[in-house]
Amino acid sequence: MGCGTSVATEPQGKRVEDAWADDTVSPSPALTMKAAVLIQRWYRRYMARLEMRRRYTWNIFQSIEYAGEQDQLQLSSFFSFMLDNFTQLNGNGPDLISQLLDPVVDPWLDRETCYKLIPVPESYTGPRLSFPLSVSDTDALLGAFKEQQTLHARYVLQLLYETKRLLKQMPNIIHLSTSYTNEITICGDLHGRLDDLLLIFYKNGLPSAETPYVFNGDFVDRGKKSIEVVSLLFAYLLLYPDYMHLNRGNHEDHIMNLRYGFTKEVMQKYKTHGREILQLFQDVFSLLPIATVIDGKILIVHGGISDQTDLDFLSSIDRHKVKSAMRFPRRSLEHLDIGHSCKRKRLAAGSRPSSHSKNQRTPNQRRQCGHSRQDSAASTSSSSSSSSSLSSSSSSFCSPRTPSCLSPRPCPSSPSMPYTINVLQVPYLDSLSSVPPPAPPQHDREWKQVVDILWSDPKTQEGCSPNTFRGGGCYFGPDVTRRLLLQHGLQLLIRSHECKQEGYELCHGGQVITIFSASNYYEEGSNRGAYIKVGRELVPRFYQYQVSRTTRKLTLTQRVRAAEGTALKALKEKLFTHRSELLSGLQQYDQNNTGCVSLSEWAQAFESVLRLDLPWRTLRPHLARLAPDGSVDYQSCFEDMEPGIPLPQVTQKLADTLFRYRTDIEIIFNIIDKDHSGLISIEEFRHTWRLFSAHLGVDIDDRAIDDLARSIDFNKDGSIDFTEFLEAFRVVHKLNNKEQQLNGKTAGGK
Repeated sequence: MGCGTSVATEPQGKRVEDAWADDTVSPSPALTMKAAVLIQRWYRRYMARLEMRRRYTWNIFQSIEYAGEQDQLQLSSFFSFMLDNFTQLNGNGPDLISQLLDPVVDPWLDRETCYKLIPVPESYTGPRLSFPLSVSDTDALLGAFKEQQTLHARYVLQLLYETKRLLKQMPNIIHLSTSYTNEITICGDLHGRLDDLLLIFYKNGLPSAETPYVFNGDFVDRGKKSIEVVSLLFAYLLLYPDYMHLNRGNHEDHIMNLRYGFTKEVMQKYKTHGREILQLFQDVFSLLPIATVIDGKILIVHGGISDQTDLDFLSSIDRHKVKSAMRFPRRSLEHLDIGHSCKRKRLAAGSRPSSHSKNQRTPNQRRQCGHSRQDSAASTSSSSSSSSSLSSSSSSFCSPRTPSCLSPRPCPSSPSMPYTINVLQVPYLDSLSSVPPPAPPQHDREWKQVVDILWSDPKTQEGCSPNTFRGGGCYFGPDVTRRLLLQHGLQLLIRSHECKQEGYELCHGGQVITIFSASNYYEEGSNRGAYIKVGRELVPRFYQYQVSRTTRKLTLTQRVRAAEGTALKALKEKLFTHRSELLSGLQQYDQNNTGCVSLSEWAQAFESVLRLDLPWRTLRPHLARLAPDGSVDYQSCFEDMEPGIPLPQVTQKLADTLFRYRTDIEIIFNIIDKDHSGLISIEEFRHTWRLFSAHLGVDIDDRAIDDLARSIDFNKDGSIDFTEFLEAFRVVHKLNNKEQQLNGKTAGGK
């Protein structure tokens, strides 16, 4: 019975299987291939869109960064001109700026043992250094910084004194040899990122005879641990002077430090002796070597070169004289021929003559090797080809919005000849005077050579042209690189100065390498850091890394989305600070006051005002809404932002000016606030504004300034809390404010 059941059911089961097989026919190879192609096509489109987002995010970060450098250059050029040529600015202007540009060294600092007068209390638990330094001292310093401890002011001063003494004995260009070591490690910008430095030491080893290093400048600014980074580098320099080498960067500059954070960090961490420490840093920075050469074949400089770079000349200059590359050489009006033949152009009241300067940066005037940006039209016409050969000696600093100082007006000569500047527009009383430029003296040539080394960037086009994107140095092409390498028997140029997404980049046929060691420079996950190792064969090997506690857990899409959000937030803040100019430019296309313009008009207006060379059409969905007819509702660009603290009594014109130039005002205030207390008198506030308005050429009524000063003197004690004042003119995002208010209510309810 059972056997029969088994026999009877077997064919039935087989019939079921056969039926199932008939229903599930395997797909044909053609259908399988079609599905694979569709999936592949979708994936490629997805990755292409992701790459597009990554690239425009990068462009936003970089454009905003370099725009800030341009603003700093303009402010510095104004300071320099006022200090050199005017004895009085509304009472005491040059006295204020001379404290920054030509500071008088405290006699107390001249004494080599002044640091011994500073007591170290028993309660101090940080490292106690003894000089000359030993390995145990550097280990203690390293451990203390890992534990978030601060080095006592006495030891900071002593460390700086010993570093200064050592650097005085060093040449301008350091020559190294791989015959004494297996490999030399070369690191780029660190920008106050202690975690990156510690990771490099962890992966590659601490500085020693077996592991020599070259750090290629920009140790400070932007990051929050600049003191710790530069203290460690100086300590290892003292411990191993033959195996630790430091080049100067463009941020080893006390004027740059005012804007980008190092000055503020020092004053916050060392409230009592901060000014003395800053003065010593200024001296030490000016003594740093400006280049390193390995085996006579590899040149290492921070920024780049120009068609005027002369390594033999650079070897002979007194680098200590260039305290700041942003301190322009003195140009007294007494040396300029201002006669009756000069044409005078009256300045329009309340206008800024530089807003339409011929030196203004245009979208075609770009630099960079690689795929991110190109000098797409720098040499398409005879005039542009002429400008591409402009020597850096005539354009070491070229502000896109010409400041209220010497304003070169170039006149093109024949295409085969370099651009020559034969007219200078200088402010004289309330007018502009055209005068012939004086012959550059020796110290001018020294300064310009140093500026080109610290500030220049490579480009893909041939020739050498003004670095209009940054405002300082030059763009140098492959021909300039080849010429300098051939002239000095070199094979390779290694430089830093530019953040790269992978931490490094090759250009000029592999003859120029950019190395950048600060990972997550713009945003968490935005870029990797890298360093180079070079052995006796002189073949560079690259090592990448990324300091992150969260990035590893994120997908590529999440990382791109996070960086994109931060970049768009920064861009929207910039739009808000230029709101008046943008609205004025847009309203030229909107004659009927509809509040809408076409997409092309919207993009054109944004680029003409902001000069950021961004893909505005691509960015439009993130910045503005479309109207029902497909035009752009340009008022919607500013809906997401608002002032930090509304001040209804401030006029719109004054408020717009303060929003836009908030950082410049803060720098001028820091010059006035000698004790860094954060408080200034109403009279000092007036001086701040007078100096600032002279810089901008903006005519704001004194009564409006007085009303503003009184309105922010909340306790009516005659002093202004400048931090609160700046907070009122900080752009904030409405969404952030709502979240903070919601969190505050939630916390209050608990």
